[in-house]
Amino acid sequence: MSRALIADTGGLLRALARGPGGEASFPAFEAALVEARVVHVPALILAEVDYFLRDDRAAARALLADILDPKSRYELAPPSPEDLARAMALDRKFAELNLGLVDGSVAATAERLGTYCVLTTDRRAFGAIRVGRAYDRRLTLVP
Repeated sequence: MSRALIADTGGLLRALARGPGGEASFPAFEAALVEARVVHVPALILAEVDYFLRDDRAAARALLADILDPKSRYELAPPSPEDLARAMALDRKFAELNLGLVDGSVAATAERLGTYCVLTTDRRAFGAIRVGRAYDRRLTLVP
């Protein structure tokens, strides 16, 4: 196991996606998830994950059970009021990216935890955003 990751919706869904034969649909995403020593899951992404898994309730329940299992590598990261305020500040600062609350909370969680590796498919937004007091810290996009 290597680094800690912050999970974004698309990255987490791709990491868990399986083909008809049970093989990983996106092996690089799966490998990043498996190799991480801890995967911080910002709680606000769960609404999006639930939406995308609306036709596969068993998968949604299994994922949530895994996230809540204290023996798993997942750590649920509920947003604090400060995280929510920071998410909105990031949304305002990077208005052209249309981050919104969920992506803003992913970035705010990364900033608060000092974990700058984000498992994501959204390279446009997370590649452009900067965090830190001086907005000088890039996020590392995985894979």
